[in-house]
Amino acid sequence: MNKENNILKWFNGEISVNDIKKMHSDTDFETLERIGFYSKQIDVPKIDAQKALEEFKVKKLPKKEVKVKALNFKTWQKVAAVLLVMITSSYFLFFNNNKSFQTQIAQTKTFNLPDNSEVILNAQSKLTYNKKDWKKNRSLTLDGEAFFKVSKGEKFTVNTDLGMVQVLGTQFNVKERAYYFEVQCYEGKVSVTYNAETVVLTQGKSFRVINGTIEAVDFNSENPSWLFKESSFDRVPLRQVMDELERQYDIVIETENVDLTQVFSGSFTHDDKNIALQSVTIPLKLSYRIEGKKVLLYSYEAN
Repeated sequence: MNKENNILKWFNGEISVNDIKKMHSDTDFETLERIGFYSKQIDVPKIDAQKALEEFKVKKLPKKEVKVKALNFKTWQKVAAVLLVMITSSYFLFFNNNKSFQTQIAQTKTFNLPDNSEVILNAQSKLTYNKKDWKKNRSLTLDGEAFFKVSKGEKFTVNTDLGMVQVLGTQFNVKERAYYFEVQCYEGKVSVTYNAETVVLTQGKSFRVINGTIEAVDFNSENPSWLFKESSFDRVPLRQVMDELERQYDIVIETENVDLTQVFSGSFTHDDKNIALQSVTIPLKLSYRIEGKKVLLYSYEAN
């Protein structure tokens, strides 16, 4: 209030410019001087000085307009993306109880399930189960190949796209690949369900489906050979053998004048690509040529 009274006095000539500047050095005197100059050019009552002061105050302290900037389409996209990430993260953090294990090419992985059942996952395979429901429902989904040592307890179920396997406590191997499904029982009993039909396997028995054809095959090994870095086959089409070679060595196999339906019995190592290729090609009277990650299989006659 003192400041306003002093400015009025200055307008009316009661205070000098130097005095007012000393008293209020933070004031915009350039604007005040213009107002004072123009107010003296006309004959007005002193109340005009008051009006001039009010005008100065309005000019000095303008009301700022709050402008709300409309969000453009790209901004809305960014906002939507952030919200989606937040919602997705919340779901996986609080609601998703699925636990997964996965292997890549030429990789195996060993782990224990919540009931201490042991699983060994072969290359390019994936296993998923619900950890929250595990105690009351020992059920999992397998895509690929795995060897199981199941702890005794409630029913244990392995689901695949081609069939279902159920046990109470035993050791078995499940292999589910394209056009190939095989279950081998190494201990105890295993129940296999395929196309609504159920078969019970005992130790040394296997259930196999190749291209829709069901086969019963006996074996006498104590463990799957792939646990020891070797893939074994008993009258299996060459196409399946080639798939396993690609899976273990990260290669792409092409063929030239080769019958992919011919069967192969034998094995190949996971430690040496050339020896593995020779183990497959020589018994079938085939040859091969390596070009980087590509391997060409061809018959002797085509060479």
